[in-house]
Amino acid sequence: MPAVPAPPTVPPKPTWEPKQEQPYWLRPTIRIRLTLLYGGMFLIAGILLLSIIYLLAAQALHVGSELPFEIVNGQVTSKVCDLPERASPDRFNAAMNACVNHQRQQALDTLLNRSLLALVGMSVIAFAFGYAMAGRVLSPLGRITRTARQVAGTDLSRRIELDGPDDELKELADTFDDMLDRLERAFTAQQRFVGNASHELRTPLAINRTLLEVHLSDPQAPPELKQLGKTLLATNERSEQLVEGLLLLARSDNQIVERKPVDLAEVASQAIDQTRGEAEERSVEVRGERAPAVVQGNGVLLERIALNLVQNAVRYNVPEQGWVEVTTGLQAGQAVLVVSNTGPVVPAYEIDNLFEPFRRLRTERTGSDKGVGLGLSIARSVARAHGGRIVAEPREGGGLVMRVSLPV
Repeated sequence: MPAVPAPPTVPPKPTWEPKQEQPYWLRPTIRIRLTLLYGGMFLIAGILLLSIIYLLAAQALHVGSELPFEIVNGQVTSKVCDLPERASPDRFNAAMNACVNHQRQQALDTLLNRSLLALVGMSVIAFAFGYAMAGRVLSPLGRITRTARQVAGTDLSRRIELDGPDDELKELADTFDDMLDRLERAFTAQQRFVGNASHELRTPLAINRTLLEVHLSDPQAPPELKQLGKTLLATNERSEQLVEGLLLLARSDNQIVERKPVDLAEVASQAIDQTRGEAEERSVEVRGERAPAVVQGNGVLLERIALNLVQNAVRYNVPEQGWVEVTTGLQAGQAVLVVSNTGPVVPAYEIDNLFEPFRRLRTERTGSDKGVGLGLSIARSVARAHGGRIVAEPREGGGLVMRVSLPV
């Protein structure tokens, strides 16, 4: 019987070495790099300035040590100072001393002026070099900012991918890239959910509508069944509108990627044409001048803004002699769509609630046949997706003034 080997008493040594983190003071951090950079710049600038001042001082001493006079044929003459030709020794010595002091003072003044010029020149060079070095050190921040702006335009596929030393900026860029990965996965999952929900919710509602229409078209169906079918068909249509509104609200919360020129005047005219029949039934006059106002955006979504605003203005109006005014134009560099209407008095404190989903003015969620309560929420989301805003103001005498501002 073969002998069984004894189990090893010591675990085998790993073939890889775990990565050891460097101490903080050895990492090439921004603080250490800036300290070394600006300390080295200060040292170099000090050495250069000291060298220049030394040369200037040597030149000044050379000029100041030269005698401002000379002895020719037993007489003292000077081209710099005005020495008396005939004077007592004391007066002559005083004049020579004053001449030497004057020359020394001129040398000191020249040294001071040239030193100031050298200081100014070195300061300009130091500031320029420091500005260039600071821009080089902080250039990763500009790269991070540009990437963030591109991501703000719904380009979630962009990444910084910063190369360089393992400092605070690289750590920030890597963290930002990780955050973008999570955001991209979240938005992708949201888009996938919206697509699946669109299919799963529309299909049964479409089948219900088809079945109800088939039963209603049967001439032998009793009146009670037809009345029930009409009620169920209206309920089904309301559910379809609610689903369409929810899906549109989910899509419009994102920025618009593909933009094309869209004229708000044309969009408003199409919305008026679609609501003209309802306005005539409710005896509401639709008026207003629509000047061209071209913006970059999605025509379908912008038409939805105008349609929702005009429909609300027509439906929430006064019973008699009501009107809706729709105007478009350019104001302060922006394209503006304004929808005003007569109607019930709206308190100012209830304006913000109108833009919340399923909120209506003094009406229960299920107690109105005028809509599903998503019109203004969709309009606000679409306006935000286009980089604009929508503002509602109560109109004096009743009604609202809806103002949509979009960048040109």
